[in-house]
Amino acid sequence: MDDDATRIGRRSIRLRQFDYSEPGMYYVTMRTKGGECLFGDVVKGEVRLSGMGTVAEECWQAIPEHFLNVSLDLFVVMPNHVHGILVIKERLPASVRVEYIQPIREETRSTQPTRRKNEFQHVVPGSLGSIIRSYKAAVTRICHKKGMTAFKWQRDLYDHIIRDGKDLDRIRKYILDNPANWANDENFPGNIRMDEMQEGDEEWSGLD
Repeated sequence: MDDDATRIGRRSIRLRQFDYSEPGMYYVTMRTKGGECLFGDVVKGEVRLSGMGTVAEECWQAIPEHFLNVSLDLFVVMPNHVHGILVIKERLPASVRVEYIQPIREETRSTQPTRRKNEFQHVVPGSLGSIIRSYKAAVTRICHKKGMTAFKWQRDLYDHIIRDGKDLDRIRKYILDNPANWANDENFPGNIRMDEMQEGDEEWSGLD
C-alpha cells in the first residue's frame, strides 16, 4: 500500500475541511493504549481472539444495528488494533440527534451512571466521528462490565478516505494480509515507536 494507507495506528491525517458525514467509504484503525496485545494473539497467520478481542469484534459487527446509514466492508481485529472499512450510505436528516450520537447500548441495562446530555453535542450525528466514538465507548464499557478493567484505547486513530476502486482494493488486501504479516506490521509490539506509546488514553477521543 502507499504511505497514507500504511500509517496505521498513527495520528489521523484527516482532511480538516472534509465533511465526515458525507456518503463514502472510510478506512479506520484504532489501537489499544500503548499497543498492548489485549485482543489476542496471532498463531500461524491466524488471529486467536481473547475475551476483549471478541467484544471488539462483536461491537464492530453491531455498528449497522445502531447506525442505520452505515454498512460494513472488510475488517479485522488484530492483537492490539482494529482495522475496518465503514460505508456511510447516506447523510442523516437534520432532525436526527441524540439517538445517533449515544454510545452503542448493550441489551441489558448498564449500571454505569448516565453521561451528561450535552457531552457529544459537537459530534455530527451519523458522521464517522460519532460512529467511532460510539464503537470505542461500547467496547470499553462492555469489557469493564465483564471484569476486563485493564482495557483502554489509545487516544488517537488513523482514518483514510477511500478515493476509488484501486484504493479500496489496496486497503482490502492490506486487511486480509495483516494476520500473515503480523511480525512486520508497525503495530507489532517490537515495532511501535516509543513516542506513539506515550500518547493519551482518553477512550472518547478521536474524530469530531
